[in-house]
Amino acid sequence: MRLLPSILFGAAGASAQYIVDSLSFGHKDSISPNNYAVPNFHISGDGQVPTLLSDKLILTPPYPGNRRGAIWAETRNTKPEWQASLDFRVNGPERGGGNLQLWYTREGQPSIGTSSIYTVGKFDGLVLVVDMYGGRGGSIRGFLNDGSTDYRHHHAVDSLAFGHCDYSYRNLGRPSTIQIKQEANNFQVTVDGKQCLTSNKIKLPSDYYFGISAASADTPDSFEIYKFVTSTSSSIAREEPRRNQPAQQQQQQQQPRQGNTEQQQQFQDTPASQYTSQNAQFEDLHNKLQVMAHSLDNLFREVSKLSQSSEGRHQEISRNVMSGDQLNAMDQRIQGIEKTVRDYQGEFSRMHRNFENSHSNMMQNLPAQMTEIIHTKSPRMGVFLFMIIAFQALLAGSYVIYKRRRANGPKKYL
Repeated sequence: MRLLPSILFGAAGASAQYIVDSLSFGHKDSISPNNYAVPNFHISGDGQVPTLLSDKLILTPPYPGNRRGAIWAETRNTKPEWQASLDFRVNGPERGGGNLQLWYTREGQPSIGTSSIYTVGKFDGLVLVVDMYGGRGGSIRGFLNDGSTDYRHHHAVDSLAFGHCDYSYRNLGRPSTIQIKQEANNFQVTVDGKQCLTSNKIKLPSDYYFGISAASADTPDSFEIYKFVTSTSSSIAREEPRRNQPAQQQQQQQQPRQGNTEQQQQFQDTPASQYTSQNAQFEDLHNKLQVMAHSLDNLFREVSKLSQSSEGRHQEISRNVMSGDQLNAMDQRIQGIEKTVRDYQGEFSRMHRNFENSHSNMMQNLPAQMTEIIHTKSPRMGVFLFMIIAFQALLAGSYVIYKRRRANGPKKYL
């Protein structure tokens, strides 16, 4: 019986969460409805274009390395209390490297883009960094900035972290979940349901942008994003529009009613005999023209959004594609390298021929030269024998002389 109130309370708390669709993706059937773009988000890359699949977004590929990718929300978070959840997976070789950043900043995509914590410069907001810092198999660190610190030129960026927790995130074979929760009097970060960072002194403001960026190293890690969901309580979701935009909400409530009425008038079949006066005919014509005008206006807005999206995509592709001058310069450099290689190839061929000629001459002339040296420079055997006989004769003569002198010498008797 004691479990019943807690279960009811948990169910009530869970049902009070409201997903903000304009700040979320991946929580429905697929990330992209057309496998081309994510609604309400901007995708960019440096050195490559992130790969968008039906169930995940690959920010950095498994090969090659030194690539960057990012996805940023196009609208600000207007909720003072919110909860953001990121599902990601990291795969790579044994000594792969890179980092993943979860941003909540005032500047958004135009200022930060695909930057990492080490290349971002100045920003105002929060960033969570997932990397191999510390050599303990992985960690999650939190950084705060009020726009005054230039991280790109700071001498010790790692010392600016306000907290961290160890987490081995590589090659798990499943997505990992990072959740940021901002309440009225508490800030909390959890990883796979376990507490990582918490503080009652951090209060992140509203009207900031969410973003995710990743950068790979020479031996790259592949960073894959499966889902990003921003939610808030239902009471906040209902009260916030009324508090900030009462006039806009009233207009939005009136527009659907007008649109539904006009659409009903548009599709209702009315016989011509019903219009008996000029005023009735004029009113019917006026209503139909209004429906057409609203439809054209909606169509124009959709075409404008599509044009802006296509223009942004075109600019991004143009930045990544080399210009004609760059291609010509590269072609000239390649031709110069080919010419140098051909020149060196000729030199190497000549050196090889000279070496072969020297080797063949050596093998042909060396035996004859060695034989000649042995015959001409070696001592003769007759001279050697003569010297031996002469030495022995000298010894014999010396012995004979010694004997004679001894025999002819005076004898002494005692």
